[in-house]
Amino acid sequence: MTNFSRLANMKEHAVLEAAKMRYEFGRWWMAQPPFTRVQRAVTLGGLGPAMLMGCAVHDGSRTSLLVPPAMASTVSEAPVVKRAPTAPAPDALVSIIESLTKNFSGTVGVSVMSIDDGWTVAANGDLKLPQQSVSKLWVTMTVLDAIDQGRIRLDDPITITEADFTVFHQPVASLVKDGVGYTATVGEIMRRAMTMSDNTCNDKLLRLVGGPQAVRDFIARKQLGAIRFGPGEKLLQAATAGLQWKPEYSRGNAFAQARAQLAPGVRLAAFETYVSDPPDGAAPNAIAGALARLHRGELLSPASTAWLITTMQSSHTGKQRLRGAVPPGWQFGHKTGTGQDLRGRTAGYNDVGILVAPDGRSYAVAVMIGDTPRPIKERQELMQAVVAAVVANHR
Repeated sequence: MTNFSRLANMKEHAVLEAAKMRYEFGRWWMAQPPFTRVQRAVTLGGLGPAMLMGCAVHDGSRTSLLVPPAMASTVSEAPVVKRAPTAPAPDALVSIIESLTKNFSGTVGVSVMSIDDGWTVAANGDLKLPQQSVSKLWVTMTVLDAIDQGRIRLDDPITITEADFTVFHQPVASLVKDGVGYTATVGEIMRRAMTMSDNTCNDKLLRLVGGPQAVRDFIARKQLGAIRFGPGEKLLQAATAGLQWKPEYSRGNAFAQARAQLAPGVRLAAFETYVSDPPDGAAPNAIAGALARLHRGELLSPASTAWLITTMQSSHTGKQRLRGAVPPGWQFGHKTGTGQDLRGRTAGYNDVGILVAPDGRSYAVAVMIGDTPRPIKERQELMQAVVAAVVANHR
């Protein structure tokens, strides 16, 4: 192993352990009564507030707490704080979500779930809408689940070559050298798939865990509900355009050129088929529910949960979607998804994520625009209005 590889592995482990500690300590901290927090802050020398931006993981009977050795004698394990009984959703939020979706031109679904109180506010929440790159969430979860089972390691090396190239957004392609490829850890490839929405990285991970059926099996085993997983990026995008996938489409603008040469009727028919019954369709309610369960530590191990949420919070995509209305002091981790355009319409314009208030209370939010002719700015304004409504009605 080269010195570079050793350093990369050490860095990967350090990032994971730091994320895990922040994740578990934060939820334990917010579970304490306000007066107790003050006492703890004094005892810990003010470390509590500084580590507040995480979440706890519960094993059903107690809260597991990772603390540095110097703090181990000071901080004891805290019992699980039972979730409050389901509370009614704020009437104002219900009204706003209904108004936003009713007045928007296009097929749109919204789901907002209070992770703490259990209520859900939704409009078209059970309608299966195109996920596009939102589906990278399920690939990443499947990989992390395999890591939890010991079948894969986060620091395992993986090499991407030109044969792995897909279509559309694949920034990793610039790192692939002829005859050598690009080698990184599984963790780094997942990070690129999630934070950069890199299609080639995602499909490489998909093959690593056994293909689309492995992801579908994960979704079924975890009982995530109305979430479909398509055939992978190449086949999905080719079918949406009305094409049969060919390897040469992964080079340059070959895909766009082939698509442009199709008869207009062929393209339109393929587009309509996709948006009417998307093979990667998912219900906003199901996605919000899955995100809530992820946040509560019900889907993955504590380490994998911490890694994924921390990675989602560092995403580079969609800065003017849901994230555009997240106020200072709040945390937000998310995954975007964007489909193909045809005649001014877009087949899938999405953003889903976990919104955490300064007091630690959290919400799972999914806004999915399945088919719309509205300009990008108006789509972003809709998403930002949903976040603004959640923030305004936070209690």
